[in-house]
Amino acid sequence: MQKTNQPKARFSARLPSGEFLNLSVWQGKSDPKSEIIRAEVRGLNKQQEWQTVARIALFRTSDGRYSQLPDRRRQTETSTTDPTIEIGE
Repeated sequence: MQKTNQPKARFSARLPSGEFLNLSVWQGKSDPKSEIIRAEVRGLNKQQEWQTVARIALFRTSDGRYSQLPDRRRQTETSTTDPTIEIGE
């Protein structure tokens, strides 16, 4: 039987603006005692479709140190929509 990846904890709150603040805590893959904490704000765009407005992900090591993780989605969007331009002399 294959185990599905589920968060250790998940919370959500509606903000006064109508957007939702979501927080989830995931077990680390390489170290089961570490955790990934992800927070995001989601809201409706002009087409009434849900979109992520902002997000942050943090890594907590097993000894309690925190660091911010890069936003993988933003890196992907940047690499596909912003071509590299070389300027020569």
